[in-house]
Amino acid sequence: MTKQNVNNQRYVLILGVLLLTGIFLYALRSVLLPFVVGILVAYFLDPLVNKLTFNGKISRSFASIGILTLFLLILLPILVFLGGVAFSQVSDFIVNLPEYINTFKAKFLEFFKTAKEYFPALASADIENVWQGNVGDSLKPFVAIVRKIISNGFAFINVLSLLLISPVVAFYMLRDWHEFTRKIFDLVPKKHKKAIKDGVKEVDRIISGYLRGQFLVCVSLGTFYSCGLWLVNLHLGILVGFLAGMISFIPYVGSISGFLMAMVLVVTQYGTMPKIIEVIVVFGIGQFLEGNFLTPKLVGENIGLHPVWVMFALLAGGVLLGLLGMIIAVPVAACIGVFLRYLINNYKKSALYLEK
Repeated sequence: MTKQNVNNQRYVLILGVLLLTGIFLYALRSVLLPFVVGILVAYFLDPLVNKLTFNGKISRSFASIGILTLFLLILLPILVFLGGVAFSQVSDFIVNLPEYINTFKAKFLEFFKTAKEYFPALASADIENVWQGNVGDSLKPFVAIVRKIISNGFAFINVLSLLLISPVVAFYMLRDWHEFTRKIFDLVPKKHKKAIKDGVKEVDRIISGYLRGQFLVCVSLGTFYSCGLWLVNLHLGILVGFLAGMISFIPYVGSISGFLMAMVLVVTQYGTMPKIIEVIVVFGIGQFLEGNFLTPKLVGENIGLHPVWVMFALLAGGVLLGLLGMIIAVPVAACIGVFLRYLINNYKKSALYLEK
């Protein structure tokens, strides 16, 4: 068998594995979420378990139980508290939503009427039809994406499955992480072990640097925005600030979405310039802290993931696989990025590139 035929078989095998993996994820997307969450928790906690078992005095099983128990004891009260606050504020929002819409529409029409005095060209515009037709139509794609994420991520809402399955998966993954990765690595052809090992290390560096750092950035921003909007005395401010922080893992989307929601609320609740300026100051300081301190210090600038690539991966994952897709989007994007850099480096060493 010629070398070309071997290469062709290798490429066919790789493409077949990728295709089967994609079909598997799409077909079982509704039940995979608790397992993916458990694996993600194990990935976050693995460095702590490694430190406890470094000298061999503590077994990995005991260390895994201890770290996972401590993690759950810290996380569950926080989730209960945030869930109670979110439920209360969402309930108030639903009750007051018609009033908010009518107030905002009235202020918007009043603003447009004032703008006509300075821009005569707007006099012929039928703003009522724009409001009732075009504004609603423009939101349809966004609503479709959100509905897709919610429908495909229904397993996440099933708290029982997360509480029962995810901790068990996390424990076994923590206990057997190195054994699991060793067995997978043993399947790699010996000729490509070094290249694959270097690629896996690079992917791990990117994923760990991004996920752990971005998690801290989102929590910090969510806390800051919630406290800031609460001090501004904005009704639903805690919820909006928390959502703005949590969505900040999508570059620029979290801050822009939170700012727009906060502006709508401050206009409908107060409509005064001092309050509007206060909200602008809160988000301005938040963006300054994120851009100059949080992201450079916690995430780093050399992780190899461009913000546009991350944004595309997250939105594409959300559309294809819902919440599950958004969770695995960054690891998949990191793998694709490393693979593309490997191909580009090989191409630059090839005769096709070097030929003059």
